[in-house]
Amino acid sequence: MQTEKEDEDDASPQECVAMSDFTGSGSDQLSFSCGDKLLVHIKSSSDWWWAELRGVRGYVPASYLRPGDAEEEDTSLEDPWQDEEYFGSYGTLRLHLEMLSDKSRTEAYRQVILSNSASLRNKVVMDLGCGTGIISMFCAQLAQPSVVYAVEASSMAEYTRQLVRQNNCEEVVTVLQGRAEEIELPEQVDVLVSEWMGNCLLFEFMVESVLLVRDRWLREGGVMWPSSAALTLVPCQADSYYAEKMAFWEQPYGLDFTPLQPLAQQEFFTKPKFSHLIEPNDCLTAPCDVICLDMYTLQVKDLEEIKGQFHFCVEKSGVFHGFTAWFTVHFESLETGGATVELNTGPNSEPTHWKQTLFMLDRPISVYAGDLISGNIVLYRNPVWRRHMTVTLHWNINSATEETDNCQVGTKVFPMWR
Repeated sequence: MQTEKEDEDDASPQECVAMSDFTGSGSDQLSFSCGDKLLVHIKSSSDWWWAELRGVRGYVPASYLRPGDAEEEDTSLEDPWQDEEYFGSYGTLRLHLEMLSDKSRTEAYRQVILSNSASLRNKVVMDLGCGTGIISMFCAQLAQPSVVYAVEASSMAEYTRQLVRQNNCEEVVTVLQGRAEEIELPEQVDVLVSEWMGNCLLFEFMVESVLLVRDRWLREGGVMWPSSAALTLVPCQADSYYAEKMAFWEQPYGLDFTPLQPLAQQEFFTKPKFSHLIEPNDCLTAPCDVICLDMYTLQVKDLEEIKGQFHFCVEKSGVFHGFTAWFTVHFESLETGGATVELNTGPNSEPTHWKQTLFMLDRPISVYAGDLISGNIVLYRNPVWRRHMTVTLHWNINSATEETDNCQVGTKVFPMWR
């Protein structure tokens, strides 16, 4: 059996280039900047490699690196949008079943169409990223628009045409297959509707396609659905998840497995936990919106780095395990004074297929009623792989009592990759 040192000496280091910045959150993680050249000694797992930068060694996220000789290759062949994978996944039924089964999501869009049915009469509508065409067919059946352009880039568009015919909507709905940036229409549209939201609101960045189509095809004074969006954050407890992934190693079957806890922290807590369902009682404070987007004024360049601040007051003593995020979108009425429709993916609403996103700290922190947790969140878009991003959280805790030494500062970077 070889030791780690022997493994390192026997391995042939591979030079790799960093595709984006990374700030290591643990003492055994390397920090590096985009363009840095690292020597990879051990590919410990599919997610984490043991590498060296300027004489310092540590763990690095594998997905942040590319082979060093890639700079010599023809980069025109790269697919920074990963279109084949992305649209390929939407060409199968798995994701569509998940979305259509999400009643909160689907009924929200149905309610938007129904409550604006009179105002949609004779309007030109575009349903961008229409999938199976459910929103387009809602328009055809519940309102009387002059036409709905149902745009879908994946191979699902072939089946969408069949569904439109099967449901007698072909006189209103025209299915167009192609990338949003490349489609051609005979006219501008009055309403641009899309279900573009991803985990932590922006993940996968379909929103860029929406903004480009808005600028090209939405007539002046036209309406965007959703019209606005907000990312919400709350400090939280996550006792069961922490026990499952970290505390488990303390004494399984009466044996001390604690040497595995640092590895467990890297494996389970470095990335955000998607599809998390937080109980309202696990919120340590009242949640707050940290990022708000106006879909009429948001620009593509704004997506490169979006920042938000937070100030929380702890309402009850507990264990601060991390932050939970979710989003809300609003659909303005076409009628003056009409009711706005809301789709909320938070814990006090019916669960959606997005659920919530959990960002775990490296170590839990005890907090007490009256403590203040403040800081900021940054959503940083990957400069190479355009559907990816990192979420950076900076926080500090100010104790409410002089007797308790609870003033702590922390920073953690979470990669979000397909």
